Amino acid sequence: MTGSVQFSRAAGQLGIFARTFMRDSPAAVARAVADAGFDLVQLNLNSFGLPTIPDQDVLARTDFSAVRNSFAEQGITIWGVSVTYNTIHPDAGVRRRLTEAACQLIARVPELGAQFATLCTGTRDAGNMWRAHPENGGSSALRDLRTTIDRLLEAATAAGVRLGVEPEPANVICDARTAASLLRDLGPDAEHVAIVLDPANLIDAAAAASQRFVLTDAFETLAGSIACLHAKDVVESGFAAAGTGLLDYDLIFELRSQLPTAVPVVVQDVAEHDARRVRDMLTDQFSRHPVPSDAA
Repeated sequence: MTGSVQFSRAAGQLGIFARTFMRDSPAAVARAVADAGFDLVQLNLNSFGLPTIPDQDVLARTDFSAVRNSFAEQGITIWGVSVTYNTIHPDAGVRRRLTEAACQLIARVPELGAQFATLCTGTRDAGNMWRAHPENGGSSALRDLRTTIDRLLEAATAAGVRLGVEPEPANVICDARTAASLLRDLGPDAEHVAIVLDPANLIDAAAAASQRFVLTDAFETLAGSIACLHAKDVVESGFAAAGTGLLDYDLIFELRSQLPTAVPVVVQDVAEHDARRVRDMLTDQFSRHPVPSDAA
C-alpha cells in the first residue's frame, strides 16, 4: 500500500466545509477558516477555484503538498476531501469517465494529509445529481453503484485512505437502512468504507416530531461505521444553518456521545457571517455531551 495515512477519528474536533469561505487561494481559505475559529475542514477544491474533481492536467499542475501546508500553517487539519459526482449516472460512458477522474483525485488525497475521500452515491437523474429518480431503488442502480464503488475502492486502498459515503435523501443510498445494506454487501471491503452521517438528511419538516426514533435508529444501526457527522438544520423550505431549524442538537450530541469511537462534527450549509454563531452553539454541545474517555 502506497501513500498510507494513519487512520484516526479526529476526536472531539469541530470542523467546517472549506467551501464556506470561497477564496482565490488555499492560503486565503485557510486564514478564513482559522479566523472563524475552526481547526478542521472537509476540503472541496472548488473553495479556491479548482473543479471539485479536476481533470488530469489540472491535477498534475496542482501542488497538493503546498495546499496541505497552507492549512497546517493555520493549525487546520484536512479531515477529508470531497470527491462528489454522480456515481450511478445513467450514461455508462459518462459514469466511467467520472469514476476514473475521481480515482485520480483519490490517489492524491494523502498529499493533503486527509484520511477520507467523501462521496455521494448518485441518482439515475442525468441532469441533477441531487434530484431523486424512481429507478434509484432498482436492482440495476444498485449493481452500477457496486461496480463504481469497487473501482473507487481500488484507488482508495492503494492510496491508504477510506471512502466516506454519505446517505442523501435523493440518492441511491438514502438512509441508514440502505447504508447498512451497502456495508453488508461489501463484506470484507467494508473496512475501507465509512459513513458520513448528516442527521438533516434523514429528517424533513414533516418528520421532525419523529426524529428521536429516526435518529436513534440510524445511530444504532450504523454506530461502528460512522466516521463523521455533518451539522446543518431542517426547515420547511429544506436545509438551513445548524441551530436555526427543527433538529434537536441535544439529541444528536447525546447520540454522538454513545458511539464506540469519537467522531468529528463538520458544519455545512452555513453563511460565512454566521459561522461563528454555529461554532459557539456546537462548542457548547461538545461541552454538555462529553465523549467517554474509552471512546476518544
